[in-house]
Amino acid sequence: MLLTITTKRYPATDLGYLLHKHPAKVQTVELTAGSAHIFYPEATDDSCTAALLLDIDPVRLVRRNGSGNDFALEQYVNDRPYVASSFMSAAIAQAYSSAMNGRCKDKPHLTDEAIPFEITLSVLPVKGGEPLLRQFFEPLGYDISLQSYVLDEQFPEWGQSRYFNLTLRHTLPLKTILSQLYILIPVCDNDKHYFVGGHEIEKLMEKGQGWLDTHPAKELITRRYLRHIGPLAKEALGMIMKEEVLPEEEKQPKEKVRLHDVRLQAVRDLLLELNASSVADMGCGEGKLLRLLMEKSAFKKILGMDVSYHSLEIAQAKLKLDRLPEMQKARLQLIQGSLTYRDKRLSGFDAAVLVEVIEHLDPPRLTALEKVVFEYARPQNVIITTVNAEYNMMYETLSSGKFRHNDHRFEWTRAEFEAWGNRVAAQFGYIVTYRPLGEADEVLGGPSQLALFKR
Repeated sequence: MLLTITTKRYPATDLGYLLHKHPAKVQTVELTAGSAHIFYPEATDDSCTAALLLDIDPVRLVRRNGSGNDFALEQYVNDRPYVASSFMSAAIAQAYSSAMNGRCKDKPHLTDEAIPFEITLSVLPVKGGEPLLRQFFEPLGYDISLQSYVLDEQFPEWGQSRYFNLTLRHTLPLKTILSQLYILIPVCDNDKHYFVGGHEIEKLMEKGQGWLDTHPAKELITRRYLRHIGPLAKEALGMIMKEEVLPEEEKQPKEKVRLHDVRLQAVRDLLLELNASSVADMGCGEGKLLRLLMEKSAFKKILGMDVSYHSLEIAQAKLKLDRLPEMQKARLQLIQGSLTYRDKRLSGFDAAVLVEVIEHLDPPRLTALEKVVFEYARPQNVIITTVNAEYNMMYETLSSGKFRHNDHRFEWTRAEFEAWGNRVAAQFGYIVTYRPLGEADEVLGGPSQLALFKR
C-alpha cells in the first residue's frame, strides 16, 4: 500500500518542512501490525514527492485480531495486508501528525497556504465502486483519475473488483488534504481494524471540521466511519447538524481538554470532597497539580515532592514562588526525594496524591513504595491514578503491546489495578474504592483509573 504526495510549487522541497520529514532520510514508524516507511523518490526545487509505504505483517495481524466472525479462515484469507485501509489512516496520523495538525516549526506560514498537490493512493478498496468513490471526493473539489482492476484476469466475465489506484489533484493546505484522507480512506473501505467507540466521534468532528458539515454525503460518511453503529452515528450526526444551524460566531472550535488536565481537576475536586487541608503531592513533576491546589484556600499545607531536581526547578518557576506573598509562600514546600525510601517529611498529611506515578517504577520497587506511602507516611487518604491498559486499543496509532509513554514500566488493566489496590488496602489497614477518569467507554472503561484509599 503506497501513498505519495507530490507538489511542483517552487521550491517544491518545502514539502519536507510541511511533513517534518527530511528528504535525504528514510524513516520508519511502527504500527499495530507492521511498519510504515517514509522516503522521497524525488526532491528538487521543481518537483518533490513524499512516499508513505505500508508493510503489514500478516502474522502480527492474525495474532492481534484473533479469529474472524464471518467464516473459519477469515483471519488468514483476507485483503488486509495488501490494501489501503484504516491502517493507512493510522499511518498518516502517526507519520504525518504535525502536518495534519497544522504545525510547521521552520516555515509556519506554509500550514495555511493552498498548495497544488497530486496524491496517489494504490489499491484502495471501495465498497460501492467508482460511483461512490466520486461521490466522496468530487464534492470536495478534487480532480480524480482512476485505474480499476478486473476481479480475475482469467475470468473477465466476473467483472471489476472493488480495488482502485486513485490519483487526486487539488490546491489546498496540506493539513486539509491529510484530514480528508484520514476520514475517507476507511469510509471507502467501509471497515476498520480497531475497536470503534465514542472516541471516534471526537476524531470525526476534529478531522471533519470545515468540510464534513457541508458535504452532500455527510450522513453516509458518518455512518461508514463509525461502522454503522447506530447510537454513535446518531450522536455524531446530531452534532454535525447542530453545527450547520449555529451562527458563525458560535462555530469556533472549542479548546480540546487534555486527559492530564481532566485527571488533575478530578483529583483536586476529590480532595475538596474529603475536606483535606494538608496534601502531599508525591511525584509533583512540574507542579501542575500544585498550582490547582494553591488556587483553593481550603488547602492550608501543600507539599510537592519529586525525584527530579530539574522538574522542581521548573515547578518553582511556574508557580512563581519568589513573587508570592509570604502567607501564600508559607503554604507550599518543594522537596526532592524518592518514594522508595522512608522520608519523615512525608508524614502528617491529611491526603497523599500519586498522579500517574506508579507506572514509572519497575514492579519489584512497588513494594518499597507501598511501605513508604501506606506504612510510614500513613496519611488518612491516598489517591492514586494510573493509565487503563484496556483503553489503549482506542488509540489506533498505538502499536499493539506498546505503552503510552516510553518511560512506563507497566500498564495495568482495571482488574490488575484493583487486585493490587485490594491487596495493599488489606495489608496496611485501608479501604479502597475505584472510579474511571476521562470519557469512559462502556466496555473498556476510562482512559485512566483512580483508586481512593481511606484509612
